[in-house]
Amino acid sequence: MSVLCLAGGGVVARIAATAFTLAWMHTVERIPWEEDWRVEGDRLVVVESRVKGSGAGMDPPPEARLLDGFYRWTPEQGERREVILRRSPAPNVGDWTLCALGTCRKLGEILPPDADPVRLYPCE
Repeated sequence: MSVLCLAGGGVVARIAATAFTLAWMHTVERIPWEEDWRVEGDRLVVVESRVKGSGAGMDPPPEARLLDGFYRWTPEQGERREVILRRSPAPNVGDWTLCALGTCRKLGEILPPDADPVRLYPCE
C-alpha cells in the first residue's frame, strides 16, 4: 500500500494515509488556502482547492463555486509524482499545515523546522 512521505532537512517522515489536506496562509493577503490530496499508486492527485477570498494574484478560477465561505474548484493539472513545498524563515509568514488521519500539524512538527524545501511523494 502506498503512503505519504515527506522529505526535508535530511529526514524522511512516513504518514500512513492515502488522503491528506495541505493548508497555508497567503503571505500578502493573509487569506487561508487549502488543498485536498489523495495518494494513488505512484502519484499524488489533488481533489479540491479552496481559498477564502481573492486578491494579490490569487483569484479563484471562473469555475470555482462559493460554498461554506470558501471558493472551491478541482484544478485541471491534478496529478503529480511529487509536490515541492518551499518554506520561509520569516517569522510572520507561518508554516504549511498537513492534515491526515484526523490530525493537523505544522511541517515544523514533522520535519526539522528549517527544512526547505520539503518534498511530498508516495512511498511504500
